[in-house]
Amino acid sequence: MPDRVTLAFSGGLDTTYCAVWLREQGWLVDALTVQTGGFDADELALIERRAREAGVATFQVVDGRQRLYDDILRTLIAANALRGGVYPLCVSAERVVQAALVAAHAQQTGAAAVCHGSTGAGNDQIRFDVALRALAPQLRILTPIRELALSREAETAYLAERGVHIAPRTTRYSVNRGLWGVTIGGGEIHRSDVEIPESAWCLTASPDARPAQPEECTIAFDGGAPVSLDGRSADGVALIEELNERAARHGFGRGVHVGDTIIGIKGRIAFEAPGPLTLITAHRELEKLVLSRGQSFWKGVLGELYAAQVHEARFFDPLTRDLAAFLHSTQQRVCGEVRVRWHQGTMQVASVQSPYSALGASSTYGEASQLWSGEEAAGFAKIYGVGDQLLTAIARRQQVQ
Repeated sequence: MPDRVTLAFSGGLDTTYCAVWLREQGWLVDALTVQTGGFDADELALIERRAREAGVATFQVVDGRQRLYDDILRTLIAANALRGGVYPLCVSAERVVQAALVAAHAQQTGAAAVCHGSTGAGNDQIRFDVALRALAPQLRILTPIRELALSREAETAYLAERGVHIAPRTTRYSVNRGLWGVTIGGGEIHRSDVEIPESAWCLTASPDARPAQPEECTIAFDGGAPVSLDGRSADGVALIEELNERAARHGFGRGVHVGDTIIGIKGRIAFEAPGPLTLITAHRELEKLVLSRGQSFWKGVLGELYAAQVHEARFFDPLTRDLAAFLHSTQQRVCGEVRVRWHQGTMQVASVQSPYSALGASSTYGEASQLWSGEEAAGFAKIYGVGDQLLTAIARRQQVQ
């Protein structure tokens, strides 16, 4: 009886190649598609058809969206996590959940191995390998694309010879779409001196298709978590999906990220994250009203570290749990409403309100205060500047000598 392998199957070029290749090597292939967002009913049907064409033994879809939100995205919002100041970690969070559900499926079915379609030149290979070894160390990890060092053109030709045809777009670009956004790699995107062509974008509206009029939306937060849109309660998953759709209509959420990869080289991707960027921007503005100076500073430092842990395949390091605990502790008073406005590829925060706002509490910046007198303010300014006054006097004496 052939051994079973659980394949993390997206229906794209790489994982379709893996399915066919594994079958031809004598494996019984159980294709598992983990729905972490981005697949509608038509796309899931296409993925299943492609799995059947590839000759898999079984095909199954599991929904990992709620787990993704609960385990990681909720904390990324608390962290205002933007890699390089721009990129909201669209893919890395999903890989943790996908690997966990693939490992669980393999253990339930008695598989001898798991397989993913990562190349040997990107971050995803590390994320999958680290998570799979942490969760199911007894399973063999198969990576045909990495081991055979195949080009996308070679994979396409291999499948075509076997009657499995992949659309040219899938061959040219590597596209990952999920709840937390879309990443696009391949082709000219790897070059920093070339603009991303309009044809590469797949979620956000092109300039000529965007509405002429702006659209506003009010997002309510409770304990740092988004809980409603325009007065309608929604769970985290549904809320992110709606924001992705509404903001994308206006072309908002496009970006390009260049950064250091886990394996030590520079990488460049295009991304579309209309919902995440809307949420993070709104959440950050609400925090400015309610957090102390120290909380804001250390949230910036430790939030960036949490994001790095997730991005760089350190999710199972105990430090990641410790950082998450701190971040969520800061969110107790992050409650209120933020009104945002999308228009022609941009988003602005129009207004912010919170029952815990410290803005204007007994004082108005630059105008008047009920907490101190003008004489007291002058005394504070004098004492505050004593250190600088003394040091500049010493510097002048040095110059004279």
